[in-house]
Amino acid sequence: MGLMRWIEDVAPPAMATGLRKASDQLAAATDPDRALMLAATASIERARATWPDDGWRPGGPLRLLFAGYAGTRNTGADVRVDAMIDQFRHVLGRRNLEITMLTHDLDNTRGYFRTAHQVQMPVVFPAFLHQQVRRHHGVVACEGSMFKSRFADALSTFMVQALGLATATDRLAIAYGGEAGAMSPALEAMVARHTQGAWLVCRNEQSREVLGKLGLPTEGGTDTAWTFDPSPDAVGRAVLEAHGWDGARPVLVVCPIHAFWWPVRPDLGKAAQHHLLGMHREAHYRSVYFHHHGPDVARAPQRYLDGLAWAVRRFARQHDAHVAIVGMEQLDRTACEGLAGRLSDLDPGVLVSDRIDMFDLVAAIRQATWMVSSRYHGIVTCMPAGVRSVGVTMDERIRNLMVDRGTPELAVETTDPDLGPATYEALEIAAGRDDLVDGIERTVVRNLAEMGSMGRRLARHVRGRLPGFPLPEGMGDAGVWHHLPPLPDRLTELVARHGAPEAA
Repeated sequence: MGLMRWIEDVAPPAMATGLRKASDQLAAATDPDRALMLAATASIERARATWPDDGWRPGGPLRLLFAGYAGTRNTGADVRVDAMIDQFRHVLGRRNLEITMLTHDLDNTRGYFRTAHQVQMPVVFPAFLHQQVRRHHGVVACEGSMFKSRFADALSTFMVQALGLATATDRLAIAYGGEAGAMSPALEAMVARHTQGAWLVCRNEQSREVLGKLGLPTEGGTDTAWTFDPSPDAVGRAVLEAHGWDGARPVLVVCPIHAFWWPVRPDLGKAAQHHLLGMHREAHYRSVYFHHHGPDVARAPQRYLDGLAWAVRRFARQHDAHVAIVGMEQLDRTACEGLAGRLSDLDPGVLVSDRIDMFDLVAAIRQATWMVSSRYHGIVTCMPAGVRSVGVTMDERIRNLMVDRGTPELAVETTDPDLGPATYEALEIAAGRDDLVDGIERTVVRNLAEMGSMGRRLARHVRGRLPGFPLPEGMGDAGVWHHLPPLPDRLTELVARHGAPEAA
């Protein structure tokens, strides 16, 4: 019988409590992620016991804290939050809100989230987050990969602490358009315990199933990047021309990633060796966190890039395409440069978000005719322009998106032993299907309607929680399209072309 099972099943209650606490402390001493979870849980329980009733009062602004993965020049994380803030201000009233956005690096988000006050967060966040939530009337968890261990337990712990502090103290607790996937047992237990009472809106049915198994009620929704308004097309064309495009040939955009060095885990021993001896430089992420690494991890990206290069070269030559290699996150630069080296005979352009902001980068990828992407938001943000896209996926996000739009055959796994031929075949299918663009555009319109439905439910949720809150006229009662911010011309044209469904 294992120790924890003996504690739960055999030990007397008083002894079990003490032993469980001792076991947690021992685990925390050797596992920084576990220590972070325990600190976050302690913060929630302390707030529950000590914070006074200091919620929103009529006549004052509603102060909301947006908690997400900003400041790393991850274009996908940033565009969805930028669009989300616009919708919240539209639905709840621009003059009614004071929004604070947490960021990892203020320098990386200058000019982003222009109607929000930005605050830089530390790597070790429980005490900082405790203070920040205390100053606000509600929390909006705005990260797309909200509850999953694929990238880092620390990121989801951050989301859970923010929501848990809010639910424990009767503040607004909103998880808006997030996704759930496979979680470690410790993270799963934390999500189940501390997000009870939060309003959980998932961007796909698969995520609802994951959270439903934990006994958490959820509602359906979508991602919020659909309404993002990038720079004008002329700017996007200029960006591509500055990176080698002749302005005439069709463009194939490729968005590679380092698909195999996740998740990020803390390691105090490696951190000491890195700091004192300069070791593990290739795996270091930040602070005490390190990417997954080793001989297999080193080989897998080479096979992935070799496969992509084979498919891209064959397709580009077949269709006389200019190749633009795009890094949607600054961490993608290594993968982009590795792919560019393999395709030097095609003279590809390399565009990475560390040097091009989200407005110009999205404008650039919308000039493409075709895309092959391992970045979820690479696909989402190019769909309003009717770009024919193929996904090369390492997790469920792109797979779910392709199922949603009715093109599951255009999703290829990063681990496919025949990655090159499979990707080339998917690109040829995308290029040859006359109905594909129409289906992509209809998917955009359907998701806009779903996002409007989310906005209407947001208004009703706030009205139910804060009966005296002065919602703008019609919010919560009018049709779903009334609950979207003013749409860019391109989206307005799509809605006019395909109709405006009242429900997604």
